[in-house]
Amino acid sequence: MNADQILMEIREANLSYLMLAQSLIRADREQALFRLGISEETADLINVLSPAQMMKVASGNTLLCRMRVDDDMVWGLLTNHGKSAANDSVARLHASILMAGRHQEAA
Repeated sequence: MNADQILMEIREANLSYLMLAQSLIRADREQALFRLGISEETADLINVLSPAQMMKVASGNTLLCRMRVDDDMVWGLLTNHGKSAANDSVARLHASILMAGRHQEAA
């Protein structure tokens, strides 16, 4: 993959993220804040973006979204392969609880 392809992929990811974020915010604001890990102010800004503004913002060369999972324990819970389905469900629930707690700390 060359540099131009990478930039094109970043721009596509940015536009997809903004469209998804705007849709989530309009459908269920509180859930969107939690799922996206964004502040009220950021949600307000994304909510009022016009299509032209979204295209302009998305066209940058930096990803707008970021990995929220920056903890080895959470990654371990999310990628726990080879366990039973029941253990997988418990691990995912535990990871969700950990990430929810971090969202509350950030808010």
